[in-house]
Amino acid sequence: METPKRRAELEKYYDPNSTFGHLRVAQMKRSWKLKNRRELTWWESTYIPTLFSGVWLTSAHFFRNLGLHILHQVGLKKDVRAAATYQYPEEKRPLALRARTRHRLTKREDGTPRCVACMMCETVCPARCIEITAAEHPDPNIEKFPAEFILDLGKCVYCGFCVEVCPEDAIRMDTQRLDIAEYSRESMIYNKERLMNG
Repeated sequence: METPKRRAELEKYYDPNSTFGHLRVAQMKRSWKLKNRRELTWWESTYIPTLFSGVWLTSAHFFRNLGLHILHQVGLKKDVRAAATYQYPEEKRPLALRARTRHRLTKREDGTPRCVACMMCETVCPARCIEITAAEHPDPNIEKFPAEFILDLGKCVYCGFCVEVCPEDAIRMDTQRLDIAEYSRESMIYNKERLMNG
C-alpha cells in the first residue's frame, strides 16, 4: 500500500514542469516509437534489397578504385586518389584541427613560458602525469612561473583536461604530432624546454 509520502515522490516524475519532466517525456516518446514502428513488408523482411544495395556500393568502390589504379600504372589520372588508404610513413593522414595530439607550452613575447604555475593542470589531471615546481618570477607583474614543468607522456591519457582548465592558455595539444614512440620510459618524460620547443 502506498503512503502519501511515497505517492508524492512518485508524482514528481509525472509532473511535466518538474525537474524530472523531461525524463518522463523521453520515456513516453520511446514507448510511442516502439508501439508505432512501421512493420516491414514481406520483401523488406527478406533483407534482399539491403543486401543488394550493400553489394552495389562495395562493387562501385572496388571497380572505381581498380580502374584508377590501372590508369595510374599507365601514367594517367595521377591527380585523382584511387583509394582511401594512406601509405603511412610517406603519406601522413590529415588530422582534424581539434584532434588532441602531443602537448606544447606556449611562450610569451620574451620567450618565457606563459604558465604562471597555478597548479590547475596538475590538480585536474586524472593520470597524475604533470608535475610543476613553482618559483618567483623576476618580473613583478607576474607572480610565479614554473621552475620545472614535467609531463610524463607514458602516463598521459590525452583527455585534454589540462588544456581546458588552464587560465593562461599556456598548455595546448595542437602540435599535430602523434608519432611519440620512444625506446625508453625516461625519454617519454618531457621537461619544460622540450615542451616549449615543440
